[in-house]
Amino acid sequence: MSNRSWFFASQGKEQGPYPEAQLREFIANGTVTAETLVWSEGMAGWQKAGDIPGLLAGASGLPVPQHGGPMTSAGGHGGRPLSIEFGVWEFTWRSLVLFIGILFVIPLPWVIVMYSRWIVSRTNVPERPNLAFTGRPVTILWWYLGAIVLSVGVSLTGIQFLNALMIFVQIGLYWLAIKWFVANIASNGRPLGLGFSGSYWGYLGWNILAFVSVITIIGWAWVYTAQIRWMCRHVEGTRREIVFNATGLEFLWRSLLTALVCLFIIPIPWMMRWFIRWQASQVVLVERGTLANA
Repeated sequence: MSNRSWFFASQGKEQGPYPEAQLREFIANGTVTAETLVWSEGMAGWQKAGDIPGLLAGASGLPVPQHGGPMTSAGGHGGRPLSIEFGVWEFTWRSLVLFIGILFVIPLPWVIVMYSRWIVSRTNVPERPNLAFTGRPVTILWWYLGAIVLSVGVSLTGIQFLNALMIFVQIGLYWLAIKWFVANIASNGRPLGLGFSGSYWGYLGWNILAFVSVITIIGWAWVYTAQIRWMCRHVEGTRREIVFNATGLEFLWRSLLTALVCLFIIPIPWMMRWFIRWQASQVVLVERGTLANA
């Protein structure tokens, strides 16, 4: 295998340099396609990856287990996993901006869109290169302002029952945010046409169950993984089924380890990246009908 380093163009930006082995991984998971412009030392200029003899053809021969064929993870479902890659410092400053946006309330819709665009662009989905988030702040701004006005109005009434009902409104906003987020994911500049079909009542039920499960101390981990599976099943518009493979026990010990290490403050970005990358790797795409036939 060549020791050359490669650059490729993604979303109008130059990415790299990457060793050839990593470039072939990008080819295998769909990040780099035949139409992606690439360049390496010794080339006269940028070329499409598909025009370079042997580059795409050689990718299928990579001895990389996670991309070479059907993968079986803890949940037992074969499939091609998602992955997410981001730097510690870019995660840190963006998370701080998100936290500040939450504190100051008004800029929150813009901060959420900024953060969503960044995290989606760092996510790799097999055969869906150059992911992007196309949502606009104005959409959630109206929901947000409406919720604030409603909350103030309810508070002025002084009726405790109405204050309790605001919890259901808040859960409804989270449900709408999930539908909005899924519907605004694009690949190579084109909307993927995805949708979230989970009902409000189903989402409400899972949240109530999650709240109750906290009483059991550890039961919440199993409830949370089951809720993620439910959400994955209700993402529509995909050619393949989305499956979350993690078990409750795996989620539990990783959550506890992350929380324990984060008590020391400084390791927080590294531990959060470790946890997020693991979560992404547990989401796999399987051919439709595979689960039914298993």
